[in-house]
Amino acid sequence: MSRSEAVSEVPAKAARVRCFTDELPLLAGVAAVLGGAVLLMAGDNFALNILATTFLMAGLATAWNVIGGFGGQFSLCHGVFFAEGAYLTANGVVHLGLSPWLSLAPAAVLGAVTALAISWPAFRLRGPFFAIATMTFSEVAYVLANYFDSVTGGAQGIRVPYHAGWLNMIFPGRIAYAWIMLGFLCCCLAASLLLLRSRLGYYLQAVRDNEAAAQASGIDVLRTKLLGFAISGGLTAIGGSVFMMYVRVVDPPTLLTLSDVGVRFALIALIGGVGTGYGPLLGALLVVPLEAWLRASVGAYVPGANLIVLGAVLVLAALFFRQGLAGALDRLLARRPGRRGAAAA
Repeated sequence: MSRSEAVSEVPAKAARVRCFTDELPLLAGVAAVLGGAVLLMAGDNFALNILATTFLMAGLATAWNVIGGFGGQFSLCHGVFFAEGAYLTANGVVHLGLSPWLSLAPAAVLGAVTALAISWPAFRLRGPFFAIATMTFSEVAYVLANYFDSVTGGAQGIRVPYHAGWLNMIFPGRIAYAWIMLGFLCCCLAASLLLLRSRLGYYLQAVRDNEAAAQASGIDVLRTKLLGFAISGGLTAIGGSVFMMYVRVVDPPTLLTLSDVGVRFALIALIGGVGTGYGPLLGALLVVPLEAWLRASVGAYVPGANLIVLGAVLVLAALFFRQGLAGALDRLLARRPGRRGAAAA
């Protein structure tokens, strides 16, 4: 970079920092509202369980949105990174006696490295062929998880013994897990918003909108997609680590089933608003509690009926909210007289 280019980069970098700091009050407000919900539900373990699951799924969908929304690369292999984080944490606790808190950073590194290894050949493909390739990696990981029982416990899975304590990330109640999941969600949101306002975020959006034009303008398309995929995979692996300590027993179907894991992250982001900062959170706030309520109310009387109703709701949401809940909310706010006058001005 020449001296003139370096000097011209300083105002642009300062502007990006200001854009991110402008997001901090809203992020703090969202965290405060969600934290208030946790306090409101204190003592109700059923409600806290739903909240913790919602926060976890929102964080994982936000992580997927980095590459699937900002970068426009529809990945179906995020269950692989999720499983890596879970198995790494479980083995560290069971076989090495380490605190699960110490496994978060290694899990992020492992998820990022695996994402690079998977995406390097997969990014030679585009569109549905890329999605099919990532789905293949997920299915291969499922087979390997059943075969390497010394690491994964095979089909029987792996179990973390119950030893309550903050150091072990194991608690008798659900409220502590709700706080941990909320912390994970806030970290994912902060990383996502920071990325969205960074040079890499702008590059990812340019690649998503028109890859050929982005390459013609001088963007290293492959490097951009690789970095976005690595960040997304690292955040997802951290989610797998905290999920492992939340349930304390996992097996390959729990971590690597395509319909329950790989597609679910993408579905939540799509319903909430793919490519937006808070869309995945809105999607999780709708899908996860609705799924739990339908399972308890409808599924208790007619087995499987809850899945039919949930599927119908998701289809209707896809039909009438093409830009997700975030897009619908933006359109609703734009109809306010004050916003319309400001837009006209």
